[in-house]
Amino acid sequence: MKIILATQKPFSPYATDRVKEIAKAEHELTVFENYKEQSELVQAVHDADAIIVRSDLVTAEVINNAPKLKIAVRAGAGYDNIDLEACTARNIVVMNTPGQNSNAVAELAVGLMIYMVRNSFTPGVGSELKNKKLGIHAYGNVGKLIATLGKGFGMEVYGFDPFVNSEVFARDGLTAVKSAQELYSLCDIVSINMPALPATVKSVNKSLLEQLKNNAILVNTARREVIDEEDLLNIMQRSRIKYATDVKPLCHEKLTDFGNRYFSTPKKMGAETEEANINAAIAAINQIVDYFKTGNQTYRVN
Repeated sequence: MKIILATQKPFSPYATDRVKEIAKAEHELTVFENYKEQSELVQAVHDADAIIVRSDLVTAEVINNAPKLKIAVRAGAGYDNIDLEACTARNIVVMNTPGQNSNAVAELAVGLMIYMVRNSFTPGVGSELKNKKLGIHAYGNVGKLIATLGKGFGMEVYGFDPFVNSEVFARDGLTAVKSAQELYSLCDIVSINMPALPATVKSVNKSLLEQLKNNAILVNTARREVIDEEDLLNIMQRSRIKYATDVKPLCHEKLTDFGNRYFSTPKKMGAETEEANINAAIAAINQIVDYFKTGNQTYRVN
């Protein structure tokens, strides 16, 4: 089978070498890196049986130009860059690699918290994480790790996830709350860790944001789309809340008017560590090899 590693943002050299090593026993691997235009990806997949991507856009046009394509794997947790409907129509298996980037994202989230409580490292008296109330909004792989790190800093950690029962939170040393509204009103810092799905897009809106304490910090290392940016702007104008994210908002320029109450990384940085890079790449190629060998679809998302 022909597998294409299509990455506008290349993996680390070590990660690419490991992918080549794993694939070469039974498959042909093509590395397609640093392309500039989407049209180049459309052309590159014409004879591919499988594709590994990072944030690259696997659109209907890409899929339609890949008649042999059987599986597409997103090396990472989020997969909203892949047209699931178009893949499903062709019976193409789509997978992600959950958990491989989680530690990198969790560490960044805590780094953003420190940056914000210390007034963006500008002169003046800041604060500490110890004894602050940390809210975990969505308790997946990343949320669990952020909770663990928060407890390590001596924070009181609270959790809300409609799909997780209170016994799980208690077992992990968190206090469960009954609603997202309660989480936002109670906590000094809230970390958003949910995927962008129809049910979550713009779910962090006025009804939640207006619950935040006047000086609360909201940290988003998930997806831009889960925030209602118009509501965020309105709340920041009316209160002293702070917002830190590694997914640059569409209203970035307007948010810069709030000075050190707002920070965004220049690009999405959550998974930008060598370790996460290697973990996700190796997981992706192993899943493809296993799928062709045994039919294993454990991480299928469509």
